[in-house]
Amino acid sequence: MKIKKLHENAIIPKYQTSGAAGFDFHAVKDVIVMPGETEIVETGLAFQIPAGLELQVRPRSGMSAKTKIRVANSPGTIDCDYLGEVKIILDNIGHTPYHIKKGDRIAQGVFCEVWQYPFEEVNDFEVTTERGDKGFGSTGK
Repeated sequence: MKIKKLHENAIIPKYQTSGAAGFDFHAVKDVIVMPGETEIVETGLAFQIPAGLELQVRPRSGMSAKTKIRVANSPGTIDCDYLGEVKIILDNIGHTPYHIKKGDRIAQGVFCEVWQYPFEEVNDFEVTTERGDKGFGSTGK
């Protein structure tokens, strides 16, 4: 995967274990996320993502379990035609300010396959299912 450092403090990601699906994004500078606020945190990295893939930005489980910081648009999608800096949108759902320090791991990235299909408008579907159009909560608690 081709990666470009856009900031001197940017950290090139690595997988923490041989079986890891995701790699960590790091903050390039100190940021304070105030309670009830949203901050866009810079990673200082840009990716040249091959066609047919997307880079998903997801929360780190440890950060979600131990803090009130959440990745706002999880999972966020970085499209293969975007060549700019990956930035992480973080919400503080807690009651105290949260201090992110330069170098802190703030989210994880996972590469996933994507497909684009042509859309065809129809009046009805050719199949039926047991669930049909039953939505939220239709399968129980």
